[in-house]
Amino acid sequence: MATHLDLEEQEQLDQLKHFWNKYGTLITWVVLLVAGAVVAWNGWQFYQRNQAAQAAALYDTLEQAVQAGDADRVERAFGDVKSRFGRTAYAQQAGLLAAKSLADKGKPEGSRAALAWVADNAVDPGYQAIARLRLAAELMDTKAWDEALKQLSAGVPKPFEGLVADRRGDIYAAQGKRDEARAEYEKAWKALGAGSEYRRLVEIKLNAVGADPKTLEATAAPAKTNP
Repeated sequence: MATHLDLEEQEQLDQLKHFWNKYGTLITWVVLLVAGAVVAWNGWQFYQRNQAAQAAALYDTLEQAVQAGDADRVERAFGDVKSRFGRTAYAQQAGLLAAKSLADKGKPEGSRAALAWVADNAVDPGYQAIARLRLAAELMDTKAWDEALKQLSAGVPKPFEGLVADRRGDIYAAQGKRDEARAEYEKAWKALGAGSEYRRLVEIKLNAVGADPKTLEATAAPAKTNP
């Protein structure tokens, strides 16, 4: 019996050696690759958390500068955020906050620069759309009509389409182009939901350019079919 067991064990050992000689290198590489992937993933997660923490700290510095009304500090803080953490959500939010603060402090050029950066570099399309809408409004103040329209020519998420059309209507209306303004206001009215408070403002603008919102309501209503 002992000899039988010894022979069986030897046979199993020989099979194991054969298997390892054939697949051992492959198994080793697979294990190393899996372990490397796990280490890399954990490292990336740590890096992301570290980046977010540092970006949050700089954003707090920007908020303090805004509250203090220090425009120079606002510009420096925003410069730090966008140069070091430009791909984070904090940088996008910082750009919008800095732009508003600089505009309030009589620094329109700095405000437009911050908005332009968000419009060109924000990762989130929603932040980009907000920046373009606000930048177009500020460019309107300088009568830079073509540049304002250019900012509104980029694609935006669907929820912003009505607001973009409304802003284009404002630009055309400011230029005295009533037909173009009416066409854009109509687009805005149709894009905004029936329950939207902003739609009421668009209706006032439509009346100002000679359009009747009731006509739009009639065309937007579903046609009745005979039974």
